[in-house]
Amino acid sequence: MKLRSYLLLANTISIAFIIILLLAFYRYMLLSKEQFILLTLATMGAGLVSGLLHFLLVRPLEASVRRIGDGAGRIAAGDLEARVKHGGLREFKQLAEQFNHMGISLEESFRQVKAAESAQRELVANMAHDLRTPLASVQSYVEALEDGVISDEETFKHYLGTIRSETVRLGELIQDLFELSTLDAEQREPAPFRPANAEDVLVELLPRFTKPMDEKSLQLRVKLPEHPLRLTMQPRHLQRVLQNLLENAVRHSPQGGLILIEAEEGYGQREKHIRFTVSDEGEGVPEAERERIFERFYRSDRSRSRDSGGAGLGLSIAKLLVEQYGGEIGVQQSGHQGSLFWFTVQEAAEGAGKVFSKNDIEQNWRLSR
Repeated sequence: MKLRSYLLLANTISIAFIIILLLAFYRYMLLSKEQFILLTLATMGAGLVSGLLHFLLVRPLEASVRRIGDGAGRIAAGDLEARVKHGGLREFKQLAEQFNHMGISLEESFRQVKAAESAQRELVANMAHDLRTPLASVQSYVEALEDGVISDEETFKHYLGTIRSETVRLGELIQDLFELSTLDAEQREPAPFRPANAEDVLVELLPRFTKPMDEKSLQLRVKLPEHPLRLTMQPRHLQRVLQNLLENAVRHSPQGGLILIEAEEGYGQREKHIRFTVSDEGEGVPEAERERIFERFYRSDRSRSRDSGGAGLGLSIAKLLVEQYGGEIGVQQSGHQGSLFWFTVQEAAEGAGKVFSKNDIEQNWRLSR
């Protein structure tokens, strides 16, 4: 039943009830015949006027309800941009505003879902490609060894070395993917915080790069302030950021190049922070790609990155970690050639605990070589 019909029916029932009362009063001689006729005519006249007023006043209500109903129908049909004009009584204006707010929220949620689905499809496609390439290489070399086509020992060792490097590459990709999922979980459930000492992290991290740097005859220099650097970042997260930036620098450095790690103190708007830089003498990053280079699976030169072992996840992990602690990360040109990656971390208050000095770092690096 329509709203107008419902109100007219209610009005008719009220008038009928009044007339029944007048008949009862007339029957029990409480009213004279003339009074009964006058009151009945007055009641019917009032009923007609009331019905006309209902007809006129209900129309804007019907229009408001119809607009909201049409908007709901459009949204149900998939048109999430449907909106309702504000008009009518105050309550209907508020209802229209809430309806439009709901539409905006639905549209934004749907946009996020589509973006997530697109990112998921891209992630799966990139994972499939990056996993398929080393797997195919391992398969071809294993089949060659199984067929017995390798006769000399040197080629046999070369094949085994290639198989090993490809399996390491697969392991690194899987580890990167695991790291991303772990970081997403930590954003939902923050872990207990423990400040990091930059010197401690470097003492533990740098020996890992002895072999890859020796293979390319690279030089490494570390420049730190004289006093210890205590940072508001988990030690393993700081180590992961520096490791990813160093891996990137080693990968793109030329034979005999120089890699420089620096840390300097600075002041932001509220807190004191440390700015780390990792620079190399490689080919550099084009200015147009300096923003996208931190996206997952992005490569400025895909063929070169795949040949050199990069999966396109290291820099995105570093960005996620730095921003998780309220810092910033970026890249710029290093002098006339090469890249300079930088990130900032807030400095923590002074605290106890063993701290390695800059001399300890340099001595430990020399011993590892």
